[in-house]
Amino acid sequence: MILEILLIYLLGINLVLFVTMGVDKFKARRGLWRIPEKTLFLLAIAGGSIGGILGMQIFRHKTKHNSFKFGFPAILIFEAAVIGWIVYQFAA
Repeated sequence: MILEILLIYLLGINLVLFVTMGVDKFKARRGLWRIPEKTLFLLAIAGGSIGGILGMQIFRHKTKHNSFKFGFPAILIFEAAVIGWIVYQFAA
């Protein structure tokens, strides 16, 4: 039960960050108000790092910023370790 809830949450938060990256790219091209980088990182830390990485690649957004280029993958590695621990604890 806990693993199913975790999976649904992770799918949702990754979708949210992916879409947010696309919206920010759209706004950047039109010179509109932008989504703060802090918000993008908070969504990644909340579990959406895969969506952020995919958003960077598909929308070609924030790919020249080292903080994103290295930050999102670093967050992903940390999240993978935490998720691995959770699965180990609750899968038995």
